[in-house]
Amino acid sequence: MSGAKNAVLPAMAAALLADGPVEIVGAPRLRDIATFGKLLGILGATVTQDAGGTDRSRLLRVASGEPGEAEAPYDLVKTMRASVLVLGPLLARYGRARISLPGGCAIGPRPIDQHLKGLELLGARTTLSEGYIEAAADRLRGAPVYFDLKTVTGTENLMMAAALAEGTTVLKNAAREPEVCDLARLLRAMGADIEGEGTDEITVRGVRSLRGARHEVMADRIEAATLLLAGAITGGDVTALGADGGAMDAVLEKLQESGAEVEVANGFVRVRRAGPIRSVNMKTAPYPGFPTDVQAQFMAYMCLGDGFSIVSETIFENRFMHVAELRRMGGRIDVSGNTAAVKGVQGLSGAPLMATDLRASASLVLAGLAASGTTEVLRIYHLDRGYESLENKLSSLGADIARVRE
Repeated sequence: MSGAKNAVLPAMAAALLADGPVEIVGAPRLRDIATFGKLLGILGATVTQDAGGTDRSRLLRVASGEPGEAEAPYDLVKTMRASVLVLGPLLARYGRARISLPGGCAIGPRPIDQHLKGLELLGARTTLSEGYIEAAADRLRGAPVYFDLKTVTGTENLMMAAALAEGTTVLKNAAREPEVCDLARLLRAMGADIEGEGTDEITVRGVRSLRGARHEVMADRIEAATLLLAGAITGGDVTALGADGGAMDAVLEKLQESGAEVEVANGFVRVRRAGPIRSVNMKTAPYPGFPTDVQAQFMAYMCLGDGFSIVSETIFENRFMHVAELRRMGGRIDVSGNTAAVKGVQGLSGAPLMATDLRASASLVLAGLAASGTTEVLRIYHLDRGYESLENKLSSLGADIARVRE
């Protein structure tokens, strides 16, 4: 399995805090990681990545440098919302930051009010001007911060900011995602004093400086879930080497409910399905609930179920963009608000399809694997944001799939 994109990006941001280089082992070659590297370059960092190596041995190296304007421009932020992760590190290390507002996107807005609230509690002064967040602080000071709602990037931003703050910061109602825990591991290797990750309360005791470190990033649980669902939707047998079954409990439980056989061991997860697909209900939720990043792929799977399934999306307000394309393949799906009712059909038919976002594109590929005839997925640049050579990995599993043009 490739390293997790959603763990690599905050690790790259954390490198801005370090006096020496941070080496990230296992970083995949993805569009989002390249974009984030360009952003760090604008902020004075030097970013290099090995050209070869296997998925889990490739090395990404980030060495921070004094930024010029400490600014994340709109042209980069508009393409990748994780760019806001540089806000906390820039404030903590250099005392200033100017970041373009993320705004909305195809799957709905991702407000950063919780980021700003937390940084202000740590002593930052923030203003909004001409579409940019401008923030400054002489030195951040630790404080209790209660998040009004679970926010992964908000938790990560505050963890990084608090690492160099004076005193103790306690983050309450913090996100519990494995990627948050992965960032805590890196920050500790850099010399940070952090405990409580994986729970609702994370304590960070600020230190004067952080050093460079070498960090092996966690395996990508979303990529693993996508490949395992590819096996399940086609009635196949897929083993995801390097996947952490403990980070995928909610997905694996739903696969078992649907009639698939699941085997979890140290170092791999295996999914086999020989019988019919049982329709099951699913509701996305913050970790350890069912991840929103697997909702679209699971819906494609439920299109071939033996009855009705209800899919509820609670994280993003507009994350059913794939529904129209699945209907064009013969899927029977009715949407009302944040809920989709899926009536299983005997089979899907191949069709030309248009990807609308990263995970929607993966769902269309899975549906195409199980459909009769040929499926063409356009706008695959969405896919390349979060999956490295997905077509090659699926081909190695026996899929008849090829990239015909960018």
